[in-house]
Formats: sequence, structure tokens, C-alpha cells
Amino acid sequence: MSFEWEQIVQQPNQPVAEVLKAHQLTREFHQEVEYREEFTQYCNWYYETAARHRQEIEKMRGDINIFGWFLGGK
Repeated sequence: MSFEWEQIVQQPNQPVAEVLKAHQLTREFHQEVEYREEFTQYCNWYYETAARHRQEIEKMRGDINIFGWFLGGK
């Protein structure tokens, strides 16, 4: 069996400026992705913490107001 192999054609060398520009663009893209992932994680933490605090304040509203006793029932 004979196989016909396509010859690998190398592209001409790109100017250094284009390579650096592509590298910079790729780096900026990855930094943006990382920033957005960290921001999403922060938002999730914030919402979870806020929900927990709302639950805690509802529990505290049902507690006896000891401080009010010292102020004369205010």
C-alpha cells in the first residue's frame, strides 16, 4: 500500500512585532478570564455571606432584648 503524504508547508516567518502583539493579546485575554473568575467567586461568597447574615439577624430579632432592659424598656 502506498500512501500519499502531503508535504508540510511552513509559513513564512512572521515579523517579531506581530508575534509579540499576538502574545500580548493572549496574555490580556487570560488575565481577563482570571479576573472574571475571581470576581464571580467573590460575588458567590458575598451572596452566601449576606444570606447567612440575614438568617442570623432574623434569629436575633426573636431573642430577648437584654440591652433594652438596661435602658428602661426602650
